[in-house]
Amino acid sequence: MIWAMTELARNPKLMKKVQDEIRERLGNNKERITEEDIGKVPYLDLVIKETFRLHPPVPLLLPRETMAHIKVQGYDIPPKRRILVNAWAIGRDPKLWTNPEDFNPERFIDSPVDYKGQHFELLPFGSGRRICPGMAIGLVTFELGLLNLLYFFDWKLPDGMTHRDIDVEEAGTLTIVKKVPLKLVPVRVY
Repeated sequence: MIWAMTELARNPKLMKKVQDEIRERLGNNKERITEEDIGKVPYLDLVIKETFRLHPPVPLLLPRETMAHIKVQGYDIPPKRRILVNAWAIGRDPKLWTNPEDFNPERFIDSPVDYKGQHFELLPFGSGRRICPGMAIGLVTFELGLLNLLYFFDWKLPDGMTHRDIDVEEAGTLTIVKKVPLKLVPVRVY
């Protein structure tokens, strides 16, 4: 959620676009956002996909071990070899993504690519039998959290700061976090 808010704060037009769609689709008199509101805001789904592409929950998926000799893209891999999939690098691969360092939710418009393990260019939760068992609850929590933050509040930067000043340096190993905490000022709307 921090990375989504970071990218939206760095891109004020995208922040406004997703907030406008949330408020238009959910109305202006909600006291609270509930699970029934999930899935009603298509642009938010694009923002979530793009956040997972640039900032997957974990950079390296669980290790796999080959059971037999296999050949992958010209590489011979003997049995009993451990393989790690770098989801972070896949999400930033210029062979797969145009302008991969840019936060651009529109890249997923009319795209069948999702984050549920069927499309290997976007694997924030892994794939197959070892897909993250917490994916469903994580997605609900992520979407509900963003819906609440973006519906009930407008967000501004601390005095003297512009969206260009937001630091996106990463830190961590098992999970990638923001090295410098995000600081935003909430302005209550509803």
